[in-house]
Amino acid sequence: MMKKYVVLLVLMIGFGATSWAQTPQDEDFQIDDLKADQTLGGAEASAEIGERYFYPEKFYRYRVTLKDKKNNPYSVKRPGEFLSQKALDRRKRLGIKVDQYDLPITPQYVKEIRNTGVKIHNMSKWNNTVVVEVKDTADAEALLALSFVKEVKKVWEQVDSISFEDEKLLLTAVLQGVMPRDTADSYMDMDRRALLRDKLPKTNDYYGNGLTAVQMLNLQTLHDMGFRGQGMTVAVIDGGFQNVDLIEAFKDCKIIGTKNFAHPGFSIYRELESHGTMVFSTLATNREFQMVGTAPEASYLLLQSEDGLTEQLVEEDNWCAAVEYADSIGVDLITTSLGYYAFDDKTTSHKYEEQDGMTAINSRSASLAASRGLLVLNSAGNEGDGAWKKIGFPADAKDILTVGAVNEKEVNTVFSSLGNTADGRIKPDVMAFGEYVPMINDSGSLVYASGTSFSCPIMCGAVTCLWQAFPNKKPVEIIRAVQAAGHMAKHPNNVFGYGIPNMNVAYKILDGK
Repeated sequence: MMKKYVVLLVLMIGFGATSWAQTPQDEDFQIDDLKADQTLGGAEASAEIGERYFYPEKFYRYRVTLKDKKNNPYSVKRPGEFLSQKALDRRKRLGIKVDQYDLPITPQYVKEIRNTGVKIHNMSKWNNTVVVEVKDTADAEALLALSFVKEVKKVWEQVDSISFEDEKLLLTAVLQGVMPRDTADSYMDMDRRALLRDKLPKTNDYYGNGLTAVQMLNLQTLHDMGFRGQGMTVAVIDGGFQNVDLIEAFKDCKIIGTKNFAHPGFSIYRELESHGTMVFSTLATNREFQMVGTAPEASYLLLQSEDGLTEQLVEEDNWCAAVEYADSIGVDLITTSLGYYAFDDKTTSHKYEEQDGMTAINSRSASLAASRGLLVLNSAGNEGDGAWKKIGFPADAKDILTVGAVNEKEVNTVFSSLGNTADGRIKPDVMAFGEYVPMINDSGSLVYASGTSFSCPIMCGAVTCLWQAFPNKKPVEIIRAVQAAGHMAKHPNNVFGYGIPNMNVAYKILDGK
């Protein structure tokens, strides 16, 4: 596959980059101020064929933190101007008032930032930050001269070179403007269709290969009562969702939209990342006797914040923008199998003492989500047997469910990350099936994989069905019930948290029984 990309890219570089009209690939909800410039344009690149390296044009991204939201034309008294009706209905149902956090960033500030010549990658109104893209670091530092700017911090830097043998080459070339997107799309679509096998074996059980995940949580009791996620909307924030749009097993899934915050305008289905595909399969698949997920009848919003090209701080900013976008269009729950602590630039890596739920920018957003009426579930991480050992960020957030992993015998896996938080809170919160888990990959076939990446969405599906039964309960009430239903609830610890919850017990707790 890579050889024909290399040949085509060499031709592009040799004869000059071709300009083209970019068409957004996402089914995009234009609700609030989350808009990103989709064109890098004008990229200059060179390649030394002997060395087989591509040298991208240098770009940088900076997080610009603003001092305030003064002179804002938006008002909390007119929330319909920046929040969808569904988001407002959720707040009204839960008795939550729209406040200053919900207000978009002051438009005049955004205009003045743009007028300096920088490009805007994304924004976070909850954190009052704008991520800008520049070719010269001096252009970012110059933003400190603006009266409303508090801080400017580098969060991303374009890599100096990339091997022609690297599968990331094509995406980099597209983002740099060296290869036309429609040309790349054609090649990628041929290749991803060639991946398809759609082999999902049948079993003798209704849940098929999803049986263990469901039974471990005693979730079938809620399903039998009719709570299977109907009317609930879940945002899945992850890496790419390669081939979700083509795989037969997902044809009946209710996907309401997609958006790519890592590579704006680029289809999440064409990314050479299938982690999101596998995550999605554990909770959304609805194929009787083949695989039935934990919330098979919920609606889903698929969002990409993970940038598979590098590991840099901007991914936390991408995540924050994705969460706010999900909130603005009115989702109920978020499941995210992402976590950060170590970055390519070691000077930006997190420290243990930062795990207070309020230091990392994505942890702050996750901690704030419940007060907006959002219920967030985040994977604990897979560092239990590594040097770091602890949960990542935003797994340390407050008022979310951090999910660890057990095997089918309900024994904690060696890789599941450990708590507690730096300020002494119990983490992880709960555990679910996460070792040798059946799921669907980018070929549409059954595979097995391990990680808290999969225990988290499995748990999210269960919580979705529980909240469906009690729609007027606030996120923290649902969280407390799930914790109390854990098999270690009387003696929580930093390995199991509150343990594996029995969803029927959680139901009875909320029902007052």
